[in-house]
Amino acid sequence: MLAANKKKTAAKPTRSSTTKKSNRHGAKPAVQHSETPAATSPPQAEAEQRDATSLPDEPTTPWRTYDITSTIALSNASGKLRMWLPLALYKDTPWQRSLGHSWQGNFTNAGIYRDPAETMVVFYADWNEGVAAPQLQITSQVTKRDRHFDITRRGNAAERSEVLRQNLHSSNLLPTDGLVRRTAERAVGRIKDPVARGKAIYDWVLENTSYDPSLPGIGRGDIEAMLDSGQLSGKSADIALLFVALCRSIGIPARPIFGQRIDSSRLFAGLGATGNLSTEQQCRAEFYTPGYGWIPVNPADVRKAIYDEHLSSSDPKLVVLSKLLFGFWEMNWVAFNSAQDVKLRGDTGKALPFLVFPEAEMAAERFNSLDTKRFSYTVHASRVDG
Repeated sequence: MLAANKKKTAAKPTRSSTTKKSNRHGAKPAVQHSETPAATSPPQAEAEQRDATSLPDEPTTPWRTYDITSTIALSNASGKLRMWLPLALYKDTPWQRSLGHSWQGNFTNAGIYRDPAETMVVFYADWNEGVAAPQLQITSQVTKRDRHFDITRRGNAAERSEVLRQNLHSSNLLPTDGLVRRTAERAVGRIKDPVARGKAIYDWVLENTSYDPSLPGIGRGDIEAMLDSGQLSGKSADIALLFVALCRSIGIPARPIFGQRIDSSRLFAGLGATGNLSTEQQCRAEFYTPGYGWIPVNPADVRKAIYDEHLSSSDPKLVVLSKLLFGFWEMNWVAFNSAQDVKLRGDTGKALPFLVFPEAEMAAERFNSLDTKRFSYTVHASRVDG
């Protein structure tokens, strides 16, 4: 029973303050039209970044298209200023497609670069010393539909071996040995079926974690510290990364997916967002099983709903939600990337545990949009398909 809650290759940067665009038309992936292309990978290299085979189509659900506009202004600028902003996944999936980006501002240089190894696309801008009020606005168009897993539909969903290996590795905040492995082994017991093992870990995470809204951002994601302390409370990154670490520790490929809520929820009000979305970042997770491919899970939103709605462990709404969010993503959310230990291009600072907020660097000091004294940041999303 659930416990109630406890307390693309780099683009040559564009110059000046004019508006620039990078567009993708229709459902065909990787066709971009831009004054400065967002990616210049040769066809072979581009193809190598795609899955070896196509995943089965998702059950038919309507696509919804959004314009997502981020507006950033930085104050107290001193010296050269640089900024990095995560953008929507550049690879088409059966549940999300990026249709293009346009931007304007008083930057010196700006452009989009891809990190294929991390399936990450980042908008970069810089301002030379002397710009009194650095600012920019970028609009991304994304189309999406709800993501479903159907255990009755096995298909040829083989993943490339290097991708699976990458999603078994440990990271700075995500160990896969010692206490993590022992915890996962206890959670799965003698279960052998890959899907059932993933479900056992999901259930263990739901039963043993709690949601803590007091943490900054989406949480710290320090799984070793959580397990060592026995305090398994946190926000979405903490809960999703705990699931990922436990899966990886017993040989189940798993990865976090970092993103941002952009619309209201049909499930619970607290699982959606409207208005200014600048603090609506969220982390989900997925794990891989042969024959089914990547299976979506969202344990953090179960724990958030328990906290927000004061749900008891026997509440029928909680029983339904916990079952639903194993294998289902409500796509009122845009996926950014699955990157961890992120080195920002051109940055000399330490690696970030993940990239989900705009990051800036000034006078060798790095800060992000949670620093509201220096960072004015708003995000608004609007439906453009009626």
